[in-house]
Parts: sequence; C-alpha cells; structure tokens
Amino acid sequence: MSDDAIIKREYYSMGEVCDLTGLRPHVLRYWESQFDVLHPVKNRAGNRAFRAADIEQVLLVKHLLYNQKYTIEGARRKLLEMRATGQLEQGRQDVAAPELLAIMHGELEALLQVLTVPPRRG
Repeated sequence: MSDDAIIKREYYSMGEVCDLTGLRPHVLRYWESQFDVLHPVKNRAGNRAFRAADIEQVLLVKHLLYNQKYTIEGARRKLLEMRATGQLEQGRQDVAAPELLAIMHGELEALLQVLTVPPRRG
C-alpha cells in the first residue's frame, strides 16, 4: 500500500484524521508527545497537517496499544525495534490497510442504515 492509497490529497487536518482513525484529538496530541514517530507538520496557522504516512503511523500506534495491548513504553520500544530492523514502514502499511478497510466498512454499514427505508405497516 503506498501513501496515496490512503488519500488523494497531500495533507489531512486533525479532524479528518480523527474521523479516519476513530480517535479523539486529545489522544492524537498526547500520542504525538509520547511517540517520536508521530510528528505531523504544522501549517502557518500552527494547525497540524498529517500526510498519508503520518496516518499510517497513527494506525500502527493504535494497533500496538489497542489490539496488541502494549503499554505506552512497550509500544515505544516496539517501534524503536521495528525502526532498527527496517520493519517500521512495512509494519505500518500492514496495519493501515485492514484498519482503513474496517473503518470504511463501518461507515458503509452506517450509511446503509440511513438509506434503508423501513417496511410500511399494513
């Protein structure tokens, strides 16, 4: 999966990343302070601007913490190990693809509920 497989635009806003990842802004800001792999650029106004690779990193951190049940310190060590062995990029891509598909599936299910007309009574 390449960076442009996530999005056609170059940058995402914090709100868009939150929508994509299912995370709250304060969680992303906290993780940014805890994980050196998370470092979105800031625009002139000081707002975070995430690239596709940044979103993949967020999804990898989310996977380590929520699915693999690492502590913050354990996830930090795992990311350092992945970086040292050259597995960081592949790891984030392996996590991003199914995570984004699951998010899209949930959104499509919600849309289907909205678009489904309930059966008429009698």
